[in-house]
Amino acid sequence: MHLQNLYQHLSNVFDGQLPIEIRAREALLDAASTAKYSGVSGALRQPFLEVMAQPTAHPVCKLISEAALPWATPKTSDNPQYIKDSICKAHVEILGPGGLVRSDAVRIGLYGMMPNSTYGIRTHPAEETFIMLAGEAWWKRDEDEYAASVTGERSYHPSMMEHATLTKQQAFMSIYAWVGDLSTDNYVYKGN
Repeated sequence: MHLQNLYQHLSNVFDGQLPIEIRAREALLDAASTAKYSGVSGALRQPFLEVMAQPTAHPVCKLISEAALPWATPKTSDNPQYIKDSICKAHVEILGPGGLVRSDAVRIGLYGMMPNSTYGIRTHPAEETFIMLAGEAWWKRDEDEYAASVTGERSYHPSMMEHATLTKQQAFMSIYAWVGDLSTDNYVYKGN
């Protein structure tokens, strides 16, 4: 399946002026002509499809839900608590060291969490931004309290900033970008 249309539309989601968004947008546009996937696809669970079909969802959600992508739980850490907490997640790296299109300059993926789930405190060397595509998530950044984010809102994390995510009644779907040190060797998961 050729994914050029999806990558081009995802590049438009990164419409902010932060350097990380500019790099993500350019990387997706550069990768669009070679973006394809012919492996085994994974199904998105119903709560993801429901929030992605809501009128408040970003229009790109229609393309995401129609694409045959290898959805799986993320494999960022071998920490037992991380593995347990990842059961509620859906993830596909679309561009990056392990992405559908390889890149050593940026790591971009689609990422969601089921309702009533927690992805605890973590840090990593990469600079990161999440952009909400559908549903609602609660983001904790550094010492701040959890704050709700909905479609179009961002959670930006400079290198090594502690951050965490939780959901309440709704699932969410997002797109994220990492720049800088893309390795997961120094990723630390503290949990709750």
